[in-house]
Amino acid sequence: MNQSTTLDQIPVTALKGVGGSLATKLAKIGLFNLQDILFHLPLRYMDRTRVTPIAALQPNMNAVIEGEIRGCEIVFGKRRSMVVRLQDATGNITLRFYHFNNAQKQRLQTGAGLRVFGETRRGSAGLEIYHPEYEVLDEAAPLPLEQSLTPIYPATEGLTQARLRTLALQSLHWLATHALHELLPDAVRIKLHQSSLAEALRFLHQPPVNANTQLLMDGEHPFQQRLAFEELLAHHLSLLLLRRQIQADGAVSLITNSNLRQTFLKNLPFKLTKAQARVTAEIAADLAKPLPMLRLIQGDVGSGKTVVAALATLAAVTSGKQAAIMAPTEILAEQHRLNFGRWLEPLGIKVGWLTGKLKVGERRTQLAAIASGEAQVVIGTHALFQDTVEFADLGLIVIDEQHRFGVHQRLSLSRKGAVLAATSSTNNSIHAMRPHQLIMTATPIPRTLAMSAYADLDCSVIDELPPGRTPITTVVISDKRREEVIERVRLGCAEGRQAYWVCTLIEESEVLEAQAAQVTAETLALALPQLRIGLIHGRLKSAEKETIMAAFKANELDLLVATTVIEVGVDVPNASLMIIENPERLGLAQLHQLRGRVGRGAIASHCVLLYGSPLSHHSKERLRVMRESSDGFYIAQQDLQLRGPGEVLGTRQTGEMQFKIADLQRDADLLPSVKHAASLLMSQYPELCHKIIERWLGKSHVYLQV
Repeated sequence: MNQSTTLDQIPVTALKGVGGSLATKLAKIGLFNLQDILFHLPLRYMDRTRVTPIAALQPNMNAVIEGEIRGCEIVFGKRRSMVVRLQDATGNITLRFYHFNNAQKQRLQTGAGLRVFGETRRGSAGLEIYHPEYEVLDEAAPLPLEQSLTPIYPATEGLTQARLRTLALQSLHWLATHALHELLPDAVRIKLHQSSLAEALRFLHQPPVNANTQLLMDGEHPFQQRLAFEELLAHHLSLLLLRRQIQADGAVSLITNSNLRQTFLKNLPFKLTKAQARVTAEIAADLAKPLPMLRLIQGDVGSGKTVVAALATLAAVTSGKQAAIMAPTEILAEQHRLNFGRWLEPLGIKVGWLTGKLKVGERRTQLAAIASGEAQVVIGTHALFQDTVEFADLGLIVIDEQHRFGVHQRLSLSRKGAVLAATSSTNNSIHAMRPHQLIMTATPIPRTLAMSAYADLDCSVIDELPPGRTPITTVVISDKRREEVIERVRLGCAEGRQAYWVCTLIEESEVLEAQAAQVTAETLALALPQLRIGLIHGRLKSAEKETIMAAFKANELDLLVATTVIEVGVDVPNASLMIIENPERLGLAQLHQLRGRVGRGAIASHCVLLYGSPLSHHSKERLRVMRESSDGFYIAQQDLQLRGPGEVLGTRQTGEMQFKIADLQRDADLLPSVKHAASLLMSQYPELCHKIIERWLGKSHVYLQV
């Protein structure tokens, strides 16, 4: 074996048939060297090692079949197609080609033997295979079957499966003579009874005929698990190194003035729950350290995270620092501005405000107050972190509903915060300081996901609702019974209660949503002339939204027709009925958030999910979960099973946390071992950490540089 050159040092152009053009295509999917190709693992496999009798075929099944052509003709239906009838000793099947030429028709003569591979589908006259791969059989020279399962690789335009298989096969030949470093220490591998890396890669690129096909298809084969473990470890290490990198810079200790804290608590119209008090103490202990706090607060809808964040801002202000609170939407930022203003301004603390929709003059005033330090607590949307915003001395960042920003933004905020802190003083010793970070979510995250996606954060859970809250009864009703639902709203409002009517649209368009909500409001006004009806949507100006919400909170409106802009942060204890139209269009987390706008007082509350028919299987499952449970963590777990980790974490669009072979849900049992191995590597084998990250995350791990 050539130990001097390792596979990660050999470029793809060393492979036969790879020139500059193909190398460019490979680079597009992150394949630069032979190690990259070996770690470009199959998504799934096809079994071409055996012939399946036609009678044994099932719909949506990939299979190899052999038979005799019993007929071939051109059929003129909606689309012109060539139809071939193939028969073996057990039955017959139709092969259909929409794209064909005369040469093909000449080869597919009645009486010829054919070997076919493809996926079966239901057709009008039984099973069909569209555009199968096929070979005409020659009795004098029988065709050998494949000797291993056929891998299907992640591909891109201009890269065929056949080409990727050839490159993987060539790379396996190089593996026989060149080194591939084992990066997991023997102490870890032996304890976990893991195979060698080379053995696992050979098997997964060319599974033998006798391989356990079901385990491979399910991603649960020991060789797949061996690689999934290392990939999960790479992601975990990348976040731990991020944490270490952030904390290496240090932070200013923030300690609350006890008298101010007592006054704050005394002015509240409620007492903190035990859970709130516990989490507040955990935050205070973090803030007192000369290390940047990195803490995630999870709390179900209505558990009282905002007041916990307000107590954290007191520590920043009384230590002479500024605090920034970032919310994902204008309406939630406005809600925070009202709450923080009500709590902090009586204490002499100036609350600033910055969103993208401020007028030029108002924005200039706010920017000046932030830059001078006059604004001690600054609330806003992502506009807070634009280049033009300069803080005088930023000591704490609070990010609300972090999943709405995506993982990448969460990671980049630390860097941005450090830059902002660095501009705050000419004192060189402050340049290295970072703001403390407090991250909040009302979308409970299953423990397995939290262990993976938030390995850089300490987690606190507010697992208790304030006293006096009543459970919400959820019912699922077809929109064919809309008149009954409207009558229910009339009766509820006649008793002095208030209600929400939420309109949803598939299109991600504020204009269309606003139009739909407008039409709904007009229709309900005709049906319920005795009610005071308000309308709120994303197209309204901030002042208009604020006026409408204030009127609703003051019980000057009976019914609020809204789009999903009211998903988070709106608190009206007298609102006890919520109608959600077309709930099948929303994910579980969003439905749970919307439902959380009622049940915030002592009144028995109801949520009506007014669905449109017909419902898909997934939609039925989502609505069943909502009807059966109001436990945010249970709902999050179900959401994970129905939609997958990327959707639940808000990372689907950002491209992060995308795995080659691991699956956070399937491989959850590996995570405790991954966590232990990561701790061991960080403390005893630090030189291996970056190599493991580089191997699995490649160039993409630069997003972790802060």
